Amino acid sequence: MISKIFAGVLLSLAITFALKAQTFEIPDTTYQLPPLLKSQSGKAILTAKDWEKNRRREILSLFANNVYGKTPSKKLPLRFEVLEVSPSALYGTATRKQVRVYFSNDEKYYMDILMYLPNNTDKPVPLFLGLNFGGNQAINADHGILVSKRWFRYDKSKGYSNHYATEASRGTDAAAWPVEEIIKRGYGLATVYYGDLQPDSSNSANGGIAPLFYKKGQTMPVPDEWGAIGVWAWGLSRAMDYLQTDHAVNAKKIAVIGHSRLGKTALWAGAQDKRFAFVISNDSGEGGAAITRRKYGETITKINTAFPHWFCNNYKSYNDREDELPVDYHELIALIAPRPVYVASASEDQWADPTGEYLSAWHAGEVYKLYGLAGLTNITPPSINTPVGNGSIGYHLREGVHAMTYYDWQQYLNFADRELK
Repeated sequence: MISKIFAGVLLSLAITFALKAQTFEIPDTTYQLPPLLKSQSGKAILTAKDWEKNRRREILSLFANNVYGKTPSKKLPLRFEVLEVSPSALYGTATRKQVRVYFSNDEKYYMDILMYLPNNTDKPVPLFLGLNFGGNQAINADHGILVSKRWFRYDKSKGYSNHYATEASRGTDAAAWPVEEIIKRGYGLATVYYGDLQPDSSNSANGGIAPLFYKKGQTMPVPDEWGAIGVWAWGLSRAMDYLQTDHAVNAKKIAVIGHSRLGKTALWAGAQDKRFAFVISNDSGEGGAAITRRKYGETITKINTAFPHWFCNNYKSYNDREDELPVDYHELIALIAPRPVYVASASEDQWADPTGEYLSAWHAGEVYKLYGLAGLTNITPPSINTPVGNGSIGYHLREGVHAMTYYDWQQYLNFADRELK
């Protein structure tokens, strides 16, 4: 009997360690989502007008107060400086432009926008805008790109030394940014290093632009003020401010895109700023597209423990209390309606909960229907490498790991051809 019990314990431990090794967890299948089309007072939302006037504002406020933090309403005196223009970049196929956006008279507060615009058109072009992880010079081996002088999370990664970029970092993240293909398809690309806005490290609030918004005597954001994701999203809107002044860009056809934590950022930017015509989430997971009440993969507790600076401090009060959070992430996607949105997952990225990401997109379709628009048609997620969505919501589950790949971009470009062109 003792040997059988011992054997059972060993088997249980082996299964536990195997599951942990795969970062796989048994999901909660009993969750109940907050209703999209019922206000906090219990009023049914029956029309798009009701949604815009009542429920949308309510949900936006709930996310601001409890998840990402409030974005300051203070306007900064932006100044745009064109640093460089090359009309013969990428073997003559594109114009490269680099623009510095100053946020203050103190010139340490700025971000650099790197742009590529196709040369084979005389019309203002639709454009993809996204933040990057490795600095602008990492997205392409083009030696004309200025090397960022900011701090990086990377310490000893290829091309980085003691948290700063070197010349060897050029093009190290090019696989995530197929610039030549984007240009070939007739789109522009604009990107900004997210560390220009706030470093991606714990206790980094005062290392970015947040102090520009502090009240007299304030030294840190208060519990319902923005975390880093809110700061990064604000930066995307300031890039949009510049793009609206650039006559080579069709500012009414700009897609905002992001991967992982920057996918969360793209969704929050798109939810707040209706100027973005198309919003793309690539593997954004917890705090992005995934339903948090599933408690699958990364959870609120895990993300707040590993990355305490991403969200507002109020979000920490929901550690291990997902069911008490007054919103869930199908509502974040719904805030983008009636504009098109695309959510993408990867089969080996269980930490980001691909099923939860799909279900968020599916549930958000309730709001798109108010506008007479089609969402996803089947509650069952699609097979691997089988993109779905003939309406205003698109989705695919790509084979592979947590990354933004050429395959992903092919789907985004195809969807944009239909929605933006």
